[in-house]
Amino acid sequence: MSRNSRYSPELRERAVRMLADKREDYPSEWAAFTAISKLFGMCPETLRSWVRRTQVDDGDRPGLTTDERARLKELERENKDLKRANAILKDASIFFATELDGQTKR
Repeated sequence: MSRNSRYSPELRERAVRMLADKREDYPSEWAAFTAISKLFGMCPETLRSWVRRTQVDDGDRPGLTTDERARLKELERENKDLKRANAILKDASIFFATELDGQTKR
């Protein structure tokens, strides 16, 4: 987890592991989320999102893994920087081309 979180990674792992172990004791998955999240003092949606993210990272569920998501974010940031640099270079080349020609930009 790259950002600050209210819950430690150890607590997150424990909660996800407990849900996996105790899932059969409850009539539905949501009932398990609700009961176990109360034990840890969090909302059920938090636990549900952790479980889904773990399932994706383990390959049990389709989607982008945490590493793939981080790499994609890094590439998007790099792409944005390169587009901005290209725009600056394009504007500079237009400026210098018009200065050399002695013409004003219309």
